[in-house]
Amino acid sequence: MNYHQKQRLFHKVYDYFDGDLAGKTIAIWVLAFKPRTDDMREAPSRILLEALWNHGARVQAYDPRAMEECQRIYGDRDDLALVGTKEAAVKEVDALVICSEW
Repeated sequence: MNYHQKQRLFHKVYDYFDGDLAGKTIAIWVLAFKPRTDDMREAPSRILLEALWNHGARVQAYDPRAMEECQRIYGDRDDLALVGTKEAAVKEVDALVICSEW
């Protein structure tokens, strides 16, 4: 059930764009799953990132703590831009997803 819950964010974005995510840029605020940590082990953002990439989207992401952890997990990718501010994350994007209850 938890896995299906994590997929809901992707399906909302997918449905909004009628399944056409190729060439879209999606901003993501918050990569870690707990406040004030860099822990991405069970983060919903990971499911979202990977699904977006699998459908041809590019991601601009910001998290005040988890940027280095995201870089460690995913490395350098053309379809991932880790940016220094939340404002930079939403510059010239097609949608914003906030992956946090906090």
